[in-house]
Amino acid sequence: MSTDAPRLRTLRLVVEYDGTEFAGWQRQAGQRTVQQCLEDAFATMTGVAVGVRGAGRTDAGVHADGQVASVELASRIPALGFLRGLNSNLPRDIAVLDVADMPAGFNARRAARGKIYRYLIWNHPVRSPRRARDTWHVFAPLDVHAMREAATLVSGEHDFRAFRASDCERKSTVRLIRRFDVRREGALFTCEVEGTAFLKNMVRILVGTLVAVGRGRMTDATIRDLLAHGDRTRAGMTAPACGLTLAKVIY
Repeated sequence: MSTDAPRLRTLRLVVEYDGTEFAGWQRQAGQRTVQQCLEDAFATMTGVAVGVRGAGRTDAGVHADGQVASVELASRIPALGFLRGLNSNLPRDIAVLDVADMPAGFNARRAARGKIYRYLIWNHPVRSPRRARDTWHVFAPLDVHAMREAATLVSGEHDFRAFRASDCERKSTVRLIRRFDVRREGALFTCEVEGTAFLKNMVRILVGTLVAVGRGRMTDATIRDLLAHGDRTRAGMTAPACGLTLAKVIY
């Protein structure tokens, strides 16, 4: 039997989670986070501490269908073994959907070429208990056609400084939105946005602004002015975290 130490490997994980009871992705002292749960599961399996890097740092309450993470570790456990073992050691609100060996140096965040976020709105006079964890309940009627037009205006490359959190630390606020779709099926609105990268709270502020348009509180002229002058105080509210899901990371 060989006594050689196991080689250093890079694994890629695809992770799904319900963010309701998490303080976000990133490990924080005294807080329950997705990163912490994954790192604890790896430690249970391997007996050593490892760092799990996510493609994006989702905020508290935000969900993921296709978060991607990478980890470097020395272990002979096959990828399928990690898939089964991690899921047996993770809480019910996190699941690892796929584990694959990657070339050395793969980094889930740096290698990403874009992300797709999905935001759900329950537009009905009565709240939906079954959708409470993954939708924003907006009881006033929304004009889906006006919202689609506003989404068209913010698509493309723009300076999105009016659509970021006050504590956002990114130096450049220019971003490219490849597409921004607004669909309605009965009371359920789906806002899906694909872009190369996003500022802190950018998607939630864009959705909050579209809802203001849909309620007749803002116009297309307001959207153009926001893009031209970058006044955050004139944009819509930051939509609640519960409606937002990181749907896919693009490579």
